Amino acid sequence: MKKRLLFFCFCLLGQNLKASDFLERVEKVLKETPLIDGHNDIPWQFRRRVNNDLSQLDLGSDLSLLKNPTQTDIPRLRDGRIGGQFWSVYVPIREYGGKSEHVQQVIEQIDVVYQMTTMYSDTFEMAYTAADVERIHRNGRIASLIGIEGGHAINDSLAVLRRFYQLGARYMTLTHSKSVRWADSATDMVRHDGLAPFGEKVIGEMNRLGMMVDLSHVSVATMYDAIAISEAPVIFSHSSVYQVVPHVRNVPDDVLELIANNNGIVMVTFFPSYVSEATWLYGVKLEKERVRLDAKFSELESSRKLKRWRQENPAPRPTLYQVADHIDHIRNTVGVDYIGIGGDYDGMSAGPIGLDDVSTYPKLFVELLRRGYSEGDLAKIAGLNILRVMRAVEGKAKDLIKTLP
Repeated sequence: MKKRLLFFCFCLLGQNLKASDFLERVEKVLKETPLIDGHNDIPWQFRRRVNNDLSQLDLGSDLSLLKNPTQTDIPRLRDGRIGGQFWSVYVPIREYGGKSEHVQQVIEQIDVVYQMTTMYSDTFEMAYTAADVERIHRNGRIASLIGIEGGHAINDSLAVLRRFYQLGARYMTLTHSKSVRWADSATDMVRHDGLAPFGEKVIGEMNRLGMMVDLSHVSVATMYDAIAISEAPVIFSHSSVYQVVPHVRNVPDDVLELIANNNGIVMVTFFPSYVSEATWLYGVKLEKERVRLDAKFSELESSRKLKRWRQENPAPRPTLYQVADHIDHIRNTVGVDYIGIGGDYDGMSAGPIGLDDVSTYPKLFVELLRRGYSEGDLAKIAGLNILRVMRAVEGKAKDLIKTLP
């Protein structure tokens, strides 16, 4: 009996040593290479919770202790070894097309990012180029970049697009949940069968400026059109794989092939219904129940009954391992050179089990090592791939400027 117990303890010790070794290897990679996340919605949380008054929500403290905790704060960003973060400057679109008021709202969200970097200047520094990200990471700070989520932000104006670039935006997601007057969303009815003529002009101007074209949220037809038209690599800032979970927000295999030919990147997201088929199907069931209740009861009563239904039918949560499955699929389909990370923290109610908040990125990289990824693979996924895309977009912009009359 004693021999068996000693053998069991020895095995456990061996496992712990192996886990520690994996973590040390991850720490080494993330010290040398900035871990760059493609999408974080904490600026929206500032707007939603405290009307953009940063003094009322201290990002420097442990916000996991709040009654309604955020998924992002500086202590947990440090624990997560983040080296660069694209902060999403998002405002909702509730109907087709967008409105002029969205322009001001997005500028206000850009201002939140600048306030963050000023208020916490010992942690954050604004970045506009790949070289900036690398320099800031070497200096021990987190490079802060701006990504516009939704083309409704420009209100059909190339002039507004140019000024957003001047304010620091380095990608724009062409649509959000609703289509705009020049591009189709994945989650709205077909209106243009991809890009309208003005949408082609938007892509051209983004290439000329050096702003990355982000295809998360767009329809498959829009993906095809944008990749065909863009003279620079494109990105998916926070999407996963359709072959693994057939959600319309995910990227089909034929588009993965196009991304590889374009030298772009898919930044794999942690958003539950894009990661897990069970979670996605739960959402479909929830929506059907919402529609049924709305047709039968008053708004207040319907809301009350739906809340009770959700309590009785909790949503299944995906796991870290399922996120790794999406990464595996991209690697096996087109290779490791086209993978990044786009967590979507503070844009979802709860992250996958094991990836609950921004402190947990190293756990995912440990799992990738367990699956046979090399340290070089991890460096590419963490930051080298998106840095390559950024440099290519910056270089194409310089070429296009030279060609102007």
